[in-house]
Amino acid sequence: MLSDKSVQALLDKYSVSAFSDRTDALLTGANRSAATMDAIKSYILDRGLKPGDPLPTEAKLCADLGVARSSVREALRKLEALDIVSVQQGRGSFVGNMTMRPLVETLILRNALDHSTGKATLRHVVATRRTLDLGIAEEVVNHFKNTHNPDIHALVDAMTQKAERGETYLDEDIAFHNALNSFSGNTLTQQLMSAMWLVHQAFLPHLDAPQAESLLITAKTHGDMIRAAEAGDLKAYKEAVNAHYGPLAKLIDLDT
Repeated sequence: MLSDKSVQALLDKYSVSAFSDRTDALLTGANRSAATMDAIKSYILDRGLKPGDPLPTEAKLCADLGVARSSVREALRKLEALDIVSVQQGRGSFVGNMTMRPLVETLILRNALDHSTGKATLRHVVATRRTLDLGIAEEVVNHFKNTHNPDIHALVDAMTQKAERGETYLDEDIAFHNALNSFSGNTLTQQLMSAMWLVHQAFLPHLDAPQAESLLITAKTHGDMIRAAEAGDLKAYKEAVNAHYGPLAKLIDLDT
C-alpha cells in the first residue's frame, strides 16, 4: 500500500501545474523527448482540450518549446502510441481518443511473454472484470428495474442457441455487457470493462477449448443477470454475475 508521502508525490507529478512548472527545467536536461511530451500534455490540460481538438503545428511547438523539430516529432510519435495524440498526414496533430488500447496491447504482450506463470495474467484480468461487474451491480439493477429489454433478451437467446451447437458467441457476449453498462455516464468504467473484455478474449485461444456444457451454463447466466436486473433483485443479480464467471474460474483456477 502506498504511503501518504508516495501518494502525494504521484499527485504532485501529475497535477496540471506540475507539467508547466517542470517544462523549462526538463528542456535543459538530456531527455528532451520526455520533456517535450510533458509540455504537450500540459498544453492539452491547460486549455481543456478534448479528443479531436487540433494541436499547434510542429513549427509552432518548436518555437514555443525551444526544441528541435526532431524532438517534437519523436514526442508526438510516442504520444500517438499512447493514444494521447493523433497525427494525421497532411492535416496536422490532434488530441487523441485516449482509449485503453495501449493498456490492452501491453497486457496481451505481457501474457504472451509470461510463460513462467501461465494463466496468472488471465486470472488477474478475469478477477478485475468480475470486480467491475459487481461494482456497478446496484446501478445496473436500479436502471433496469421494472423494464423489459427485448434486444438484450435476443442476445441471450442467440448465445444460448450457439452454445447448444457447441459454438462460441463472442460478438453477442460483448454486445450484452455493453448494453448493461452503456447507460452509465462513467466513461472510464465503460472503457475499463471493454478493455478487460478484449484482453480476456485475446487470451482465450491459449486455453483449452470450453466444453459445450460450460458454454451453455455461461450463456444462460447472462439471461439470469438481465432477468434479475429487470426484477430489481440485487442479490439475485450478483449471484448471477458470480455464476457467469463460474465455468471460466474453474478453467483458470480462479478462486470463486
